[in-house]
Amino acid sequence: MLKISLAQINPTVGDLAGNTRKILEYTALAQKAGAELVVFPELAVCGYPPEDLLLKKHFVADNIKALDAIVKKVRGISVIAGFVDSDSVGKIYNAAALISEGKLQDVYHKQELPNYGVFDEKRYFSCGKNSGVWTVKGVKVGINICEDIWVDEAVYKSQAKAGASVLVNISSSPYHAGKLKARQELLAARARETKTQVAYVNSVGGQDELVFDGGSMVISPAGTVLARARQFEEQLLNDTVAPVLDEPEEIYKALVLGTRDYASKNGFKKVALGLSGGVDSALVACIACDAFGPENVTAVSMPGPFTAKATRQDARALAKNLKIELKEIPIKRTFAAYLKTMAPYFSGLGVDTTEENIQARIRGNILMAMANKFGGLILTTGNKSEMAVGYCTLYGDMSGGYAVIKDVFKTKVYELARFRNSMSRDAVIPKSVLLRAPSAELRPNQTDEETLGAYEDLDKILMAYIEKHASPQDIVASGMDAKLVARTVHLVDMNEYKRRQAPPGVKITPCAFGKDWRLPITNRYKE
Repeated sequence: MLKISLAQINPTVGDLAGNTRKILEYTALAQKAGAELVVFPELAVCGYPPEDLLLKKHFVADNIKALDAIVKKVRGISVIAGFVDSDSVGKIYNAAALISEGKLQDVYHKQELPNYGVFDEKRYFSCGKNSGVWTVKGVKVGINICEDIWVDEAVYKSQAKAGASVLVNISSSPYHAGKLKARQELLAARARETKTQVAYVNSVGGQDELVFDGGSMVISPAGTVLARARQFEEQLLNDTVAPVLDEPEEIYKALVLGTRDYASKNGFKKVALGLSGGVDSALVACIACDAFGPENVTAVSMPGPFTAKATRQDARALAKNLKIELKEIPIKRTFAAYLKTMAPYFSGLGVDTTEENIQARIRGNILMAMANKFGGLILTTGNKSEMAVGYCTLYGDMSGGYAVIKDVFKTKVYELARFRNSMSRDAVIPKSVLLRAPSAELRPNQTDEETLGAYEDLDKILMAYIEKHASPQDIVASGMDAKLVARTVHLVDMNEYKRRQAPPGVKITPCAFGKDWRLPITNRYKE
């Protein structure tokens, strides 16, 4: 028997000193708990993914110095931790170190390098070839890294054949909805296939648009879960089994953690957002409060000439329910000044989306002015449905530092809003917000659906076209209206230039705009 603790930690990319302290802190906790081996995630020393920091030789060298500092302080316990290794000819490797008694006992180099979706490991790393079978306290342990256990017949198989009774997989596996279930099923299959115990440790925390959800676990040779860590929280896992979260709670916690870490890791303690009285900004306000505390959230209501009394009241009610500061800055006079300024140049031309966009840009300017004057990070409130079809204004409602729900389709926004209301005895989001037809309120009697169609239909088309890369013909064949499909696909294709200029935001689907979606802006293939 080998007593193993899994250290599910939240590293920060590039914070070599901070990550080192955290690794030593959790090593001490594991030792106090009686563990003989403590295991840390993939690239725990430098944080994941370090991206083009890996092209800086001094970064790689400093990460190795940080590992050396850890090595010198480890006594009475064995440690496995991820870091970047370098060889004599300058090749670098995604590596795992085995440390004990003040010495670096061995190093394993990752063999399967993912190069799809958000992963670019072949850009940086060379493939390893060593076996990764180590003896720890008389027990043969096969160490592998993330993708090594996902690829059929990969190194995990040879490690089991070489006599490893425990397979240890260190990962930094990004979250999307349902990923924990897929991981658990895969790990159970590997455990049954190799007749070994599988100990899997995953990072937790936010890194730019990625969120790592933890969910570290130990699986028996029969494929049963012996231990599982909580999602979205740091934890030293020994023998507890945390429950699997339902999808709405899982996604909501991912949004909170991703937003909190993006702000805090970049030095922001306060955030602000435009609060319109609609469901999108209501959900973002709730996420902000849960991430930072209401005392660190400022909402700005900016009613314009077409803002309904009901939406202004809902914005006030939500701010009161959340106990956040609300500033009301009307834009009617500013909008009138814009129109007067542009009148000589717009003479004889009818009103169109230009005037709508001016209102959105005034609001964007106000929010950025607030950020400049008072500090803090501006959170944008646009959802994935809007981002997909370009139903958003560059330098207007897209202005800000972090786009909290940019990967959340509109129908999912409503689901998450209802979930957030269920978290407390009294609903914080007014019922009227959930019942009223969504509108940008940039012209009289405007509704989103008169422009986009029903969100239920729009989101079905978008999910098929974006998430599954289905052709328009296949989407029509599934039962969707041909004209709506054609118009929606056209809007998605023509608005790539807008999406490229959007702030980063939390990834919660398998295909988020950004690293998962890399279409050329200049592109004449329209099918």
